[in-house]
Amino acid sequence: MIICKSPEEIKIMEKAGKIVGKVLLKVEEIIKPGITSEYIDRIAEEIIISENAIPAFKGYSGRFDNKPYPCSVCVSINEEVVHGIPGKRVIRDGDLVSVDVGAKIDGFYGDAARTFKVGRVSRDAERLWKATKEALEAGIEKFRVGNRLSDLSNAIEKRAARDRFSVVKDFVGHGIGREMHEDPQILNYGPPGQGPVLKEGMVLAIEPMLNMGSSEVKIMGDGWTVATIDGELSCHFENTVALCKDGTKILTEAL
Repeated sequence: MIICKSPEEIKIMEKAGKIVGKVLLKVEEIIKPGITSEYIDRIAEEIIISENAIPAFKGYSGRFDNKPYPCSVCVSINEEVVHGIPGKRVIRDGDLVSVDVGAKIDGFYGDAARTFKVGRVSRDAERLWKATKEALEAGIEKFRVGNRLSDLSNAIEKRAARDRFSVVKDFVGHGIGREMHEDPQILNYGPPGQGPVLKEGMVLAIEPMLNMGSSEVKIMGDGWTVATIDGELSCHFENTVALCKDGTKILTEAL
């Protein structure tokens, strides 16, 4: 069941979203060759807690039959698609580093991800980064009252196909609100004109994941990290977006 939010609830979600955005701005400031992914996690947790919010991912196990997620953010590097667990891995020049952040405040969640280009990346990595960012923008552009849910999915897939990148099919976007993951699931591929009609009050976490090679992925031995099956680069962008009376509003925009 899709739960539409009131204007008051969307304001609370925007509060959560601004905390997420603050974290991502800080990550953009500090990320550089030589730091570890666990350093990013530590800084992110400090910011979230300083805002009297809760790191949404820490202890989360709602979608998987495995141990709870141990960190406050996900840091996925190069061939890692999503859910990378921060640790001792050192970030290097030329890496693509996806940082996924969630925060909960006053009973509501915000969720967003950015992929950061560290130092001098390859031309292919640059193309993949640009296509994924634009795929998110294309999906958000179709998030309009009266459209169908799959109009977003189709727009994302079309942008990926333009540069011959594949779209991850095993992981999808989602509704969000009092729960991190709510209905509906948002595929990043498929024909337009299908699924629920979009209505005022819907709030979605739209998140394209594009791969350089195959769309297929695998879950690594830690039970969480998702990586491309062929070891090729992956890229991930995400925003929490609301349909309001006066139009579409990105709640996790980094200000």
